[in-house]
Amino acid sequence: MKQIIKTLIYSSITIFITISLIKFPDPALEASIRGLNLWWEVVFPSLLPFFITAELLLSFGVVKFIGVLFEPIMRPLFNIPGVGSFGWMMGMASGYPTGAKIASRLREEKHLTKVEAERLVSFTNNSSPLFIFGAISVGFFHDARLGILLATCHYVGNAIVGISMRFYGRREEKQKQKEKPKGISFKRAFQEMHETRVNDKRPLGEILGDAVLNSIKTLVMVGGFIVLFSVLIKILFLVGVSSIIAAIFELLLIVLSLPSEYALPFFSGLFEITIGADMISKVASDTLLQQAVLISFILGFNGFSVQAQVASILAKTDIRFAPYFYARILHGTIASFLTIILYKPLYLNKQTFEIGDIPVSSPATGNIWITSLEIIKDTGPIITFIFLAIGVFLVIKRNRKDYKQFPRL
Repeated sequence: MKQIIKTLIYSSITIFITISLIKFPDPALEASIRGLNLWWEVVFPSLLPFFITAELLLSFGVVKFIGVLFEPIMRPLFNIPGVGSFGWMMGMASGYPTGAKIASRLREEKHLTKVEAERLVSFTNNSSPLFIFGAISVGFFHDARLGILLATCHYVGNAIVGISMRFYGRREEKQKQKEKPKGISFKRAFQEMHETRVNDKRPLGEILGDAVLNSIKTLVMVGGFIVLFSVLIKILFLVGVSSIIAAIFELLLIVLSLPSEYALPFFSGLFEITIGADMISKVASDTLLQQAVLISFILGFNGFSVQAQVASILAKTDIRFAPYFYARILHGTIASFLTIILYKPLYLNKQTFEIGDIPVSSPATGNIWITSLEIIKDTGPIITFIFLAIGVFLVIKRNRKDYKQFPRL
């Protein structure tokens, strides 16, 4: 009976989307192009170097080296092996879904247990500094000081989530014999790195090819989800579903003493962060605190678009999605409370930080974050095209190699 209900739900949703696409072809096409441009210009070129680097560092044993050195820190704080520090750092630097990608690879390489991988995924899918400062703070609000507040609340909140998740799955680990904690040893770290590299029998060319190909495959999947959710958000708006659900959120916002005008932008942000943050920034408000609180929540929640990307990556492993989802709600809540607490010292008090401040009325130029974002947008399509061509070449080359090795009948 349960499977029958699932079949009815999935088929109904698919039919609804199909009919909506037929009824609203032009708006759906515009939304699809907008999502594709976001992936083509920004997401692919900004994430690809991190994905390739992560694959190479895993293959050459550098992750094991880092793991041994950070074991005394990661185990007491987050109850995961030191190799998890690699996913945490890369996740903060490059943004989602890098954390999920690295956690799944560490699980595939048997560096983490199932429970440890679920703990790691729960707090390593962050927004990147480039997105928080460049896109949201400077791009939408034209105020770099807001980035200090949002970034601090986001990353500190995520660390608190990681510490909270250290208690997750302890019952499942009761039967496991706890290893005696080891101190920092550069000699042991180098030995682990050397053994990992030697055990990988692939030649250098194959390692590089696998790193590029695996990264491109993941990013193509990410691009598909970005386009899908961009179209889905537009469809829900056109058929009136967004307005109905936004009415429910209005009641919630009133209870929280927030203006009801944020209902639709907040609902949109739960689906896709960029769209929601842009809509929130355009709502007239007496204080920036209300906007910062809502944006902190949707940044921590990740949005259903990112969550779908993470779910797709985790589906290839035995890592469960539920712990990550609950951690996203916890992260959004903690980040929102931190925003309220730190709003005055980190934003209103201008003497606290002086890093490229830009008044709201001034154009967002000359800032390192917005400059970096513009550079990525300008060169992104070229980088994307080149690496897609490389990916196609590698696939064709490998297919030919497999064909030649296959015995003819």
